[in-house]
Amino acid sequence: MAQNSANRTVPLPPHVGVLVVGAGFGGLATAIKLHEAGREDFLVVERGNDVGGTWRDNTYPGAACDVPSQLYSYSFALNPDWSSSFSPQPEIQAYIQKVAERSGTLDRFAFDTALEAATWDETAGHWTVRTSAGELTADAVVSAAGALSDPKNPDIEGFDSFTGQVFHSARWDHDADLTGKRVAVIGTGASAIQIVPEIAEKVGHLDVYQRTAPWVIPRNDRPYTGVEKLGFKVLPGLQRIYRTAIYWGREMYVPAFTKNPRLAWPAQQLALLNIRRGIADPELRAKVTPDYTIGCKRILISNTWYPALDRDNVDLVTDGIARVTPTGIVTKDGQEREVDVIIVATGFHTTDLPIAEKITGRDGTRLDRHFAEHGMQAYKGTTVHGFPNLFFVVGPNTGLGHSSMVFMIESQVAYILDALTHLEERRRSGVTALEPRPEAQRAYVDGLQDKMEGTVWSAGGCASWYLDSHGRNVTLWPGATFTFRRLTARFDPEKYVEVRSDQHDDQPAPTAEEIPA
Repeated sequence: MAQNSANRTVPLPPHVGVLVVGAGFGGLATAIKLHEAGREDFLVVERGNDVGGTWRDNTYPGAACDVPSQLYSYSFALNPDWSSSFSPQPEIQAYIQKVAERSGTLDRFAFDTALEAATWDETAGHWTVRTSAGELTADAVVSAAGALSDPKNPDIEGFDSFTGQVFHSARWDHDADLTGKRVAVIGTGASAIQIVPEIAEKVGHLDVYQRTAPWVIPRNDRPYTGVEKLGFKVLPGLQRIYRTAIYWGREMYVPAFTKNPRLAWPAQQLALLNIRRGIADPELRAKVTPDYTIGCKRILISNTWYPALDRDNVDLVTDGIARVTPTGIVTKDGQEREVDVIIVATGFHTTDLPIAEKITGRDGTRLDRHFAEHGMQAYKGTTVHGFPNLFFVVGPNTGLGHSSMVFMIESQVAYILDALTHLEERRRSGVTALEPRPEAQRAYVDGLQDKMEGTVWSAGGCASWYLDSHGRNVTLWPGATFTFRRLTARFDPEKYVEVRSDQHDDQPAPTAEEIPA
């Protein structure tokens, strides 16, 4: 048994047509679109106790989105109640909860139910699934676990020996009183630049450990007026105009990322001005000024980051960390700084997808080992050869550095629904599963990596979480979002192999056959 956010008990059925893993933006969109298509034989399993995914989990002080509110929402569920142009975490979580409640799908959400293993049964032609709440089988599995779901702790000598309080930004300890404490924040990424300004005033002293300086541009946030909010409610078309204008404004960043990084010069000058406005000390200005092309790493937005670093009780530490002791942090220059609390803001597992460890495909091949051998890759970021009827939402190379992931999620969900509809039609001919042809997947991935050449991510002079251990960008989409939507507009069966099974005990195991021309 498992509990959902409405306190309804959801028993695990013995079998479902589609099992969705994760109840964030991706999993919820999948459930809603399955429901709208009249496919009610699905179940969403979620290890947390509510919908929301990363927005449920990231409750640290100052948590907010760096994509405008109007764009960071479902196209089929606009929200006229956003308070400002950039939404804080509580508003985003409340929006997701409201959409879920209104969708009529929560009776098929099993919360507090973690996926433990999913194994392809070649004889039966379905997935055998083990969860923390029991076992079931599924014709298809949709992984919507997301790329920002599993926190990544730093690999630092002695890290586990620290005797003070330690917690990751994505697992914020709200019982921890930081007032007057000596605090260390490790990392200067998107979470850190929101946390540091929020806690700097209350802590006794704050050490911020920076490995690479981020480019930070001003956060052009403003509250919506009462007139605007009223207009959004009574004139939905007005909100669509706002959304469309923001969308195309964001797409104008793409050429600077993918074609000619010099086009980002105005943004770089804006970031440098942000530094000059926020920091008076020339030495500190030099420390926070990046030495790589803007856009190579994620561009961050903040009006308070630099003033926080310029406070008397805040030190920016740029010497690398050598080790952690029971009472503090030792940098490579040999200096130890004693602290009471360590806050880890080092991001997530983005290039190794921990859920891959739990998925076993054809011939007993585990997905994480497949990725380790071939690189994290998927056809259209959605399907993987050797793993029949497995679909990803926010899979490899679907991330963005400029716009809303919700747009990409909706594109992938539409593609998956089209694939499932095609599969349902083919079942009458004995087809039980689909997987991409190896040559189709290889050609797609090779073409995608070719497009990475010359982008700011490959030529910008930095190392980032976009890149895997081989230096390949396996996280970002190297183009405009509308090109990805066009690419996923329809399921392309000619690029897939059909898996057949006659479902008789005296029949041999299914074989993969080419789809007839």
